Amino acid sequence: MNLELRQLRHFLAVAEEMHFGRAAQRLHMTQPPLSQSIQALEALLGTPLFSRTSRSVTLTPAGAALLPHVRQLLQDAQALPDLARRAAAGESGRLSLAFVSTADYSVLPPFLHRFRTAYPQVQIELREATSDLQLDALEQGAIDVGLLIPPLPDRMKDMLSYRPVFSEPLVLAVPQDVGAPDSAAPLPLHAVADMPLIIFPRRIAPAFHDAILDCYREAGLPPRIGQEAIQMQTIVGLVSAGMGIALVPQSVSNLKRPGVAYRQLAGKTAVIETGLAWRRDNASPVLHAFLELLGKTPLC
Repeated sequence: MNLELRQLRHFLAVAEEMHFGRAAQRLHMTQPPLSQSIQALEALLGTPLFSRTSRSVTLTPAGAALLPHVRQLLQDAQALPDLARRAAAGESGRLSLAFVSTADYSVLPPFLHRFRTAYPQVQIELREATSDLQLDALEQGAIDVGLLIPPLPDRMKDMLSYRPVFSEPLVLAVPQDVGAPDSAAPLPLHAVADMPLIIFPRRIAPAFHDAILDCYREAGLPPRIGQEAIQMQTIVGLVSAGMGIALVPQSVSNLKRPGVAYRQLAGKTAVIETGLAWRRDNASPVLHAFLELLGKTPLC
């Protein structure tokens, strides 16, 4: 069917004016070409759209049924240039973002709020995932960008770009009754060295895992690994249950759990970096708008 928008505009003008002469005047054309256009549209659709007499023009049932759809089609067609411009500028579309759980307690909520305010027509697909799963998803093209803990594997350094976002020190998460009564005082690691360490598997984020064990080495203490867990919420929950202690990024202290105290670590403290990784070949305008806003926004 070779249906033209021009024919639909002609149909709408006649349907709204209910007069071929006034419709032709409105369209800045003469009446005979307008009548021919309507006749061609009726032949194309296989049914009359208007009942014509020498004194009046009325819509047939088919014409009346067609009218609201024609209005919508013409509105949609009119919106196409703006839609294309906004999509090309990254102002509409979809962004798939994965994030490590620690980011949910620090930079992710305020930054998402700013991005949604700046780009309200972008649909954001969020996925919580460990750093290793994010790297797999980036390699497969399943996500646009990951908020993860570096480093990137050597085999992916040519594929991915990386930008640091923020760094934060490790703090101790301990059962509430552990340590000095003054909870503001830093707690030395040797004060809790006899308690089991709750930690995540090294494959999840090797640099983070190693930084925790380095704290023990710096203190000259052997770590007593008692339990492994993947999610930070689970680790803090195990501390709450009295099953041991954990070294967590400072932002996790925003995760309040009964029976858990967060204490600054006395002495040299490891710092954990979190950053954004994305594929170099991802040309998504939405992704580039996201990265541009990130570069202009202080996150910590």
